[in-house]
Amino acid sequence: MYILSVEQMRQAEAAADAIGQTYAMMMESAGQAVATAVRQLTDPQGLHILVLVGPGNNGGDGLVAAYHLQQMGGLAVCYIWKRNVEGDANFARARDAGCRILWAREDAGWTALRQECEQADVVLDALLGTGADRPITGDLAELLGVVRETVERRRRARLPWMKEALQVIDPTLKVPERPETPLVVAVDVPSGVNCDTGALDPAAVPADVTVTFGFPKRGQFIFPAAGVLGKLLIAEIGISPRLVKDCHLHLVTTKMVTERLPQRPLDAHKGTFGRALIIAGSVNYTGAPALAAAAAARVGAGLVTLALARSVFPIVAGKLYEPTYILLPESMGVISDEAVDVLCERLPEYDAVLIGPGLGQAEEVVRFVHTFLSGELRLPRRRPRIGFVEASAPADTSSSACRLPPTVIDADALNALAKAEKWWERIPAGCVLTPHPGEMARLLGCTAQEVQADRIGVASRAAQQWGQIVVLKGAHTVIASPDGETYILPFANPVLATAGTGDVLAGAVVGLMAQGLSPLDAAIVGGFLHGMAAEEVEFSRQITCGVVASDLLPALPIVIQRLRT
Repeated sequence: MYILSVEQMRQAEAAADAIGQTYAMMMESAGQAVATAVRQLTDPQGLHILVLVGPGNNGGDGLVAAYHLQQMGGLAVCYIWKRNVEGDANFARARDAGCRILWAREDAGWTALRQECEQADVVLDALLGTGADRPITGDLAELLGVVRETVERRRRARLPWMKEALQVIDPTLKVPERPETPLVVAVDVPSGVNCDTGALDPAAVPADVTVTFGFPKRGQFIFPAAGVLGKLLIAEIGISPRLVKDCHLHLVTTKMVTERLPQRPLDAHKGTFGRALIIAGSVNYTGAPALAAAAAARVGAGLVTLALARSVFPIVAGKLYEPTYILLPESMGVISDEAVDVLCERLPEYDAVLIGPGLGQAEEVVRFVHTFLSGELRLPRRRPRIGFVEASAPADTSSSACRLPPTVIDADALNALAKAEKWWERIPAGCVLTPHPGEMARLLGCTAQEVQADRIGVASRAAQQWGQIVVLKGAHTVIASPDGETYILPFANPVLATAGTGDVLAGAVVGLMAQGLSPLDAAIVGGFLHGMAAEEVEFSRQITCGVVASDLLPALPIVIQRLRT
């Protein structure tokens, strides 16, 4: 699904109107969608519904929604701000259906507005639409301030008795919570959100739900604006994707992921689902390789091998039963550059490689990473090995080229690359890089603040310059391809704001690559499963604080199965 700029949305609407899907028809579809969203969230029958109606098309959408909610049994009040209703068919229809009409210009001191806000079960914000890009001042700022203050105060209100005191008397007593009313629904976007930049006016009223029309907008995935949307719903209003021109930004959807999930044939064996090699860990970071390996297995990889420094092996092996292991030469608990020969000999056995989680940043590690990712590896001919012990005999002087399989570069491998100038010229094209903002800043030679200020643009430009697939982690994660196409994941969840969740993501991506997904598809599917697993943990446990990275692991196969069914 495309994510559009404001101008791209205007052009798509104009193109739809030109071929017969008129603006009036699109407005009717938009208003119906808002009313339907309210009905799905709560029964409108008998509810007091306050509709804040502005002067433009957004206000027209609100009037259509008011009419349909009134028809559903709601008690709709249209509070009109600076709208000329002469000849406005949607206004006349709402009024004739029984919606009460109040005028902001006649409401001295906002007395009527305060009263309606106190009584409202639902508030629809249809004041300003996606085209608003100027600061909110004057009476509109006052109007929104009244609404925001009343909504926030009502949500803070307690029951007549003290819940805390009752809990002291009997900690097992279940005291019902007061419903969080009113429900605030933004029509297309909360008033005060810039749908291109993600800027947020201080006057904006945070929504519980935002119903946006046709396509999501770029600024709806950029903070701080993304933080006031609530749940984002996308309503079809009759604009074909074929009418969208020159758009390279996409929202990752459930349908897109489901179509890319690896098949699970009945006659499969472990070789069917590929072999993943994970090069990770050091004496100070033993959890990272375990999390990555477990994630690769949980997304369906047939066999996962951990390549570790020898001294780290007993620690990690005690956590996991399923992986196999390659023990690597080390120096003071970190992998040494001598490990390259050992790994090069084994690389042909594997379908995908992950390098980086928990490697540390010692000089030996940096040399190892640069050599391993250089693309100039040679495959030595060695005597047969026994068990985990590498052959002690010197390599045969004859050798052959050793090519890296599809590779995920994460964490400390990224930090090692950042230490070299023009590092992207030294590694194979088409790898998947999974930096968080700090790692991205080191790779680019800028600050994390600069990365966060333009996450979409930074990721897209970097992917094209480097010739790599970039997964810029964060809220919302951006996945950029060297061909200029960029994808945004629809998840922003504090559940993921804890150590180790990046290792789970990297493991999921390499596990999917091992099963045959292209690097780009593996990044898209792995990122989506990772975010969906966080949602599953939050929903099933009703918590956002105290979740740890390993909690995501059992959720991964659950969400995969949910997508399949």
